[in-house]
Amino acid sequence: MSDASNFQFDLFVIGAGSGGVRAARIASQLGARVAITEDLYMGGTCVNVGCVPKKLFVYASHYKEDFEDAKNFGWNSQPADFDWLRLRDNKTAEIQRLNGIYNNILEGAGVTVIEGRGKLRDANTVEVGGKLYSAARILIATGGWPKQPSYPGAELTVNSNQFFYMESFPKSVIVEGGGYIAVEFAGILNGLGVATELVYRGPKILKHFDADIAQFAAQQISDKGIHLSLNTTIREIKQLDNKKLQVSLLHTDEQGKTVEKTVDVDAVVTAIGRDPKTSNLGLEDLGVELKRNGAIKVNDNFQTNIDSIYAVGDVIDRVALTPVALAEGMALARYLFAQQPINLDYKNIATAVFCQPNIATVGYTEEQARAEQLPVTIYRSEFRALKNTISGSTERTLMKLIVNSDNDRVIGAHMVGPEAGEIIQGIAIAISAGATKSQFDNTIGIHPTAAEEFVTMREPYIAPSA
Repeated sequence: MSDASNFQFDLFVIGAGSGGVRAARIASQLGARVAITEDLYMGGTCVNVGCVPKKLFVYASHYKEDFEDAKNFGWNSQPADFDWLRLRDNKTAEIQRLNGIYNNILEGAGVTVIEGRGKLRDANTVEVGGKLYSAARILIATGGWPKQPSYPGAELTVNSNQFFYMESFPKSVIVEGGGYIAVEFAGILNGLGVATELVYRGPKILKHFDADIAQFAAQQISDKGIHLSLNTTIREIKQLDNKKLQVSLLHTDEQGKTVEKTVDVDAVVTAIGRDPKTSNLGLEDLGVELKRNGAIKVNDNFQTNIDSIYAVGDVIDRVALTPVALAEGMALARYLFAQQPINLDYKNIATAVFCQPNIATVGYTEEQARAEQLPVTIYRSEFRALKNTISGSTERTLMKLIVNSDNDRVIGAHMVGPEAGEIIQGIAIAISAGATKSQFDNTIGIHPTAAEEFVTMREPYIAPSA
């Protein structure tokens, strides 16, 4: 690599999302000359069309259920009217506030912020708005983008970015997808009073989660009023004169017979996944190696096959989570400008699905542990939370521990229930530290809480015979 003094910047970052902002800020604080460019919105997917607005919408959608639960606790209230535009616009104002904070963080750290679409011209040159910038190293951190369906009428759908900015609020909707984004959106819409059908091509939603957890969550979701249409695909969408959408669905039954039905709804929200956002960056022209889905190939130090070009976050398609992108960006900056080796552990990454009730998980699923032929003992508890004994809600909670029988270490923890993410975060620390089941058992619980169940499960679970 050429002498860094020959370039305008030591690091040029394309993409001001979680990974890019963290890398830029840390690198600048370590003394590097850093620039960052963004053509869409500061903070990336999480801040603008992901974690933050989604969680705000989840809060909003839960009030309807809270109002209903409150009656048996002595509260008399009139039926509440929901105002979509107020929620949407208050959310947008908060996002704009966060955009400004991100910009201030970067400028406060001494990073040069450039508005526009960055494109590689060579291994050390980025073009933005017709102007060329040179850098010793270039970091691609452009994140992901919603997959677009290919059936006729797909242009009539609302994707997972557009969902947060809908002009009008539907009374009936189909949500397409079986992953966590689709499940969260279905929960939000159902909670806000929308007649919601979740359409998924496979036999089970949340297929990458522990099967026991996924099945239990699907039942809870269904009990709350979301209609699950599994083994079902959208064949076509047509716009009707009354502004409704006519959706042709193909369902395959257990005998393999395909049956078509037609449903009229106000909107179709498609959440069938996200792809790395790597088009029109000049990567192919430069010879940067990509995976089949467009993800950038990198080594353990986040370096591509072009020595001066690096990539982190969703664009490398390892683990598409904001905290992972943050960790990768920070690790890379410290590697490049503080000579600290990169040693990220992707094994015990806690994650949550903000459906209703919430799902949270860390470590091995039961299926993963058995696939690796680990000797495991399963602990499982299903119960009705104390609150629901009075509220009248039928919602139930499930907790599950995966324990390595050879060394007694807890290698997986899973939960479906209120505040699951808050509870599993603490459990994740214990699992990362190598805690054993005996240590869990010797921990005195906080009573009365749901969380205490994780330290009171004593008897191994034996699944009922089929």
